Amino acid sequence: MPRIVIPDDYPVVMANSRAYRDFTTRHEVGYYDSLPGTEPALIERIRGAEIAVNIRSSCRFTAAVFEACPDLKQVSIWGTGTDNIDFAAASRHGVTVTNTPGVSAPSIAEHTLALLLAVARKIPALDAQVRQGQWPRGSMTQLSGKTVGVIGLGAIGQRFARLAQGIGMRVIAWTMHPRDLGFEMVPLDELLASSDVVSLHLRLSEDTRGFLGREQLARMKPGAIFVNTARGPIADEQALVDALRSGHISGAGLDVFDQEPLPAGHVLTELPNVVLSPHCAGITPEVLEAGLALSLENVERFLAGNPQHVVAR
Repeated sequence: MPRIVIPDDYPVVMANSRAYRDFTTRHEVGYYDSLPGTEPALIERIRGAEIAVNIRSSCRFTAAVFEACPDLKQVSIWGTGTDNIDFAAASRHGVTVTNTPGVSAPSIAEHTLALLLAVARKIPALDAQVRQGQWPRGSMTQLSGKTVGVIGLGAIGQRFARLAQGIGMRVIAWTMHPRDLGFEMVPLDELLASSDVVSLHLRLSEDTRGFLGREQLARMKPGAIFVNTARGPIADEQALVDALRSGHISGAGLDVFDQEPLPAGHVLTELPNVVLSPHCAGITPEVLEAGLALSLENVERFLAGNPQHVVAR
């Protein structure tokens, strides 16, 4: 029997899933309901294992980890983010890396739209004022008839683009691997300059870290709204703060940040034109169960010699 280890199920999600209970009737699993905390501790937990099911992106599978764990043959990631894996080292050591694409797309797309509406309609501020006995008046932004630029047309970006079309927005898009998906494709500079809303949906990698820097944010249409439910480091956080303070970007809806959890007193928490959520866009009971089930199904398919959803090998 191959040795399968889950080194990082904290906070606990996998152990509570129906898929895991079913999986353990067929496989023996080494299970940990705490984070390793350090690289040596992660190595200690997975040394000798052939398969690691990775729950938390805070566990980093570095070159040193792969070097110390020569028996490892697969890392099955729950989620789509793979920035915690050294792909080059995984390939050198013959490790197949899989993830769970698409399962969170409906939830993240809905959350992206919710953040956009909250920013455009100033809902958090209005809610707070009404609770304080005020009856505020002032202009809000109507989104119908406006242009949204979608950066990245993976499963999430496509789903959000269709939701935006559903409320009457014109969609233009840029993606790293263009293909005919029924959306108007434009160069990135044109998207930034002409969009009333820019929504970011790229995967974090060495190619996309800092992708939207100070120069790119400065090219955005004055008064535009920025939404990020992808990964914080894809956009230059300090440049974004400066653009929000100056009003060049009128508002932002952010679910992801450079540092998570967001530290108390962080400058973003003090800006009145920002709506924040705690990297929770893809967390619903439906998404949790489907994603966890797919991460375990990826193990089953790998063991059967038919790996699916491979992102590195």
